[in-house]
Amino acid sequence: MSSKKAIHFGGGNIGRGFVAEFLHKSGYEVVFVDVVDKLIEQIQNTPSYKVTEIGAEGETTFTIDNYRAINSKHNESDVVHEIATGDVVTCAVGPNILKFIAPVIAKGIDARKSDTPLAVIACENAIGATDTLAGFIKEKLESTPEGLLPEKARFANSAIDRIVPGQDPDAGLNVKIEKFYEWCVDASPFKSAPGSQPKIDGVHFVDDLVPYIERKLYTVNTSHATAAYYGHNRGKRTIHEAMADKEIKAAVHEALEETAHLIVNKHGITKSDQEDYVDNIVTRISNPHLEDVVERVGRAPLRKLSRKERFIGPAAELAERGDKVDALLGGLEMALRFQNVEGDDESKELAEILKSMSAGDATTKLTGLKKDHALFDRVEKVVAKVQA
Repeated sequence: MSSKKAIHFGGGNIGRGFVAEFLHKSGYEVVFVDVVDKLIEQIQNTPSYKVTEIGAEGETTFTIDNYRAINSKHNESDVVHEIATGDVVTCAVGPNILKFIAPVIAKGIDARKSDTPLAVIACENAIGATDTLAGFIKEKLESTPEGLLPEKARFANSAIDRIVPGQDPDAGLNVKIEKFYEWCVDASPFKSAPGSQPKIDGVHFVDDLVPYIERKLYTVNTSHATAAYYGHNRGKRTIHEAMADKEIKAAVHEALEETAHLIVNKHGITKSDQEDYVDNIVTRISNPHLEDVVERVGRAPLRKLSRKERFIGPAAELAERGDKVDALLGGLEMALRFQNVEGDDESKELAEILKSMSAGDATTKLTGLKKDHALFDRVEKVVAKVQA
């Protein structure tokens, strides 16, 4: 029986294949929490599953066990107990779902008696996701005054970087995942409470997380999305096929040249280091063994078009500095054309927004840009082009 326990919200591929792998290797019992009946039953009835890491040199497979699963929809009190007696809470549910998992986490924090605060770490592709989650949790606390909250829980933002491709239809709980990973966590919330920083093998605790988050979001996610949206619009099936197209690969490189200019000048990362990072990313997303379908990577376009995301986020800062954003706007146009894709509700909503709104109103709704922002007029023209 493990002496350490981690509660993980989200029983999907990232949770099982990335987060749980790290926690398992670090000696934690993992308690998966989800609301999907079939998934929770499958986890409960399967004593172990395989995680296969895929790299250029081949595959390595690990067995994951020592876990349980709880359906928070039907057994909320059980989840509260696990959080009240646990060491770590992580999540990989999507930024839009954070507000829905916050109430039960708040109840668990209210019920804690341990002298060591709970470590809460959101593992989402979003800047400041743990801060967002913490805000929702604070609204739901009933018996924990905010001034005493640090005694019960510490909230640390993180940056995760690992490609989890689409899985084989008969994979069950088994997960294929790329070998490369980076999981950086902000160390500052734990410094005033000695012993509160969780011991998770492979996690890089850093004093300033922002450069890691922005470098990852504006390089990995920007490149992945650019390849996916161009690929979708040109009839490519996978990211590998898209990156084999010289014009698409050039568009990806041009977008990354623009984001690299921002990262180097804003965060003091050397140009050569960023070039090496870009080359590594392009190699990773081009990996034929990952078999990543463009529609999977491009899904949820409304989130990816939003203000702090992979296109508008870097383009807005570059525009404020008077720098070039042409390639990012090219990727943005392809994202706007990702409409009415089967199985993707956001792509259907995107189509409706572009059909029913003026270019200016659609620009405001989709991107969150204010009309007086340096980037607004240029984005509005792209929106109008797509609407024409």
